Amino acid sequence: MKIPAIAFVVPCYNEEAILQETITQLLKKRMDLIRKKLIAPESRIVLVDDGSSDCTWEKIKQAVEKERKDETVCGIRLSANRGHQNALLAGLMYAKDHADAAVSLDADLQDDIDVLDDFMREYLHGNEIVYGVRNDRSADRFFKRFSAVCYYRMLRWMGVRTIFNHADYRLMSRRALEILSEYREVNLYLRGIVPLIGLRQSIVFYKRKPAVRPTRYPLSKMLLLAWDGITSFSVRPIRIISGLGVLFLFLSFLLLIRILYVKFFGYTVDGWTSMLLAVTVFGGVQLLSLGVIGEYAAKIYMEVKQRPRFNVESILDPSDKKDSLSRESDSKECRK
Repeated sequence: MKIPAIAFVVPCYNEEAILQETITQLLKKRMDLIRKKLIAPESRIVLVDDGSSDCTWEKIKQAVEKERKDETVCGIRLSANRGHQNALLAGLMYAKDHADAAVSLDADLQDDIDVLDDFMREYLHGNEIVYGVRNDRSADRFFKRFSAVCYYRMLRWMGVRTIFNHADYRLMSRRALEILSEYREVNLYLRGIVPLIGLRQSIVFYKRKPAVRPTRYPLSKMLLLAWDGITSFSVRPIRIISGLGVLFLFLSFLLLIRILYVKFFGYTVDGWTSMLLAVTVFGGVQLLSLGVIGEYAAKIYMEVKQRPRFNVESILDPSDKKDSLSRESDSKECRK
């Protein structure tokens, strides 16, 4: 098997404070992998600016220009903030046409890049998808670890195929990326899509590093991502509602028997308490059911519109013979 050219895809959103250090570490790791003959010299780093409001894009431009001679750094700028998953997909689709495989990783490098050697060995042994799985999350706070365990277990219970303790640190071959490009969901959840691709897969374990900056994924975004993962890949919530409907129909039948018993045998009716309880319970179940069904209807609505998942504003590729640097505006001001 020939030595593969790898694209290291890094989604970036307001990362100006740490981006230079991230690029420096990735360049060192790239050279180390080249010396070990695990990747080809044509391997590159692809930085995707997800519509940042700080000077992230300026940092990317500077890195591209600095490494232009060796063509080791490329930049992609999305026209607006589209979210981590769409920014990652934009980088992967670019890598599909410019590399033999792609490794996706976060800009804060909490995911240990030293295990990239193991990623490449697994790939060279024929595995077309390699998952980075955290086997030690002691660097995370207790709530983060507890919520993560609950999250993955809930996904499994809901029937979503996912890799426990795996986020988006993975290697995918060009063939896997080609198959991924056939998935056209607007409600994008790559952690659920990639296991559906099939092909030969393996896992590399690593220890998660402490965060070097406040997380870009607060609790609200994590909950939204979890909800997207469930409603995009599982119909079990709808079936749970159906089961609840049958249960409450049975309870209503028992209540009807009690009411008829009270009526025909002349017992005093308890009053409004039982009435209010019944109205409250059944009303709450109905509203919850409508909300879940509405969520699925909203996802159908988003899918049938078939809007693009991201729009690329600029591409900085030193290897482009047309000099893609000339496509970028000469403005030196950061986007606000």
